[in-house]
Amino acid sequence: MKRLTPYLPIVGVIGLLLIWTLTVSTRLVDPVLLPSPAATFRAMWHGMTSGKLGADFLKTVERTIAATAIAAVIAIPLGVLLGSSEKIYRSVEFVIDFFRSTPASAMFPLFLVLFGVGDRTKISVAAFGAALVILFNVAYGVMNARKTRILAAKVMGASPLRVLSDVTLLESLPQTFVGLRNGVSLALVIIVVAEMFIGSTDGLGQRVFEAQQLFEMPDMYAAIFAAGALGYGLNLFFLTIERQFVHWSGK
Repeated sequence: MKRLTPYLPIVGVIGLLLIWTLTVSTRLVDPVLLPSPAATFRAMWHGMTSGKLGADFLKTVERTIAATAIAAVIAIPLGVLLGSSEKIYRSVEFVIDFFRSTPASAMFPLFLVLFGVGDRTKISVAAFGAALVILFNVAYGVMNARKTRILAAKVMGASPLRVLSDVTLLESLPQTFVGLRNGVSLALVIIVVAEMFIGSTDGLGQRVFEAQQLFEMPDMYAAIFAAGALGYGLNLFFLTIERQFVHWSGK
């Protein structure tokens, strides 16, 4: 049974493809609106190898990574600072939660006014949304570090700075990676939406929108699946790093 465990995710994929094929073959949905899996993946392969989809995919990757990197550089140190003093965090908690709960799409006009139409707006609004998620998780990770280990370090004579660097930060890493995984997923969502509606000429969002306008359904679904694959890949990337370097999580 253990040998089959790594292959269990494939069951869901096969099930999805079977339901999709059955839906198309029985015409529960108009095949014009929902092309077959074969037609969709042919369009995806063609778009990735010789069409525009490959370049659009790379452009979205570039914007998403840039937004996540900016968010991490700002949010992780700030989260550590706020988390190390619960009183300071509680004093700004409302502001953080307010903007974290505000739909990123509602912030588009503000960022358009500040940065104009272009990549800076897309990356900035995505970095803003991702930074709040990362900040929230890092701060709570620092605040919820195991008190027994912190107390043990203090008893052994560790300085406050040593406790912070050698105990608190390491204890908060699992929660920090949760924030990074959530942050990169949110950044991707915001980037794709921004590419659809903020004067973009490239990117997966623009490809989805253009294919829908031209009624090229296989190309539209191909771009949607490419965006989904990108999100899954980015999440898996951070999860792999977490398992490699935060192996003590939960112990």
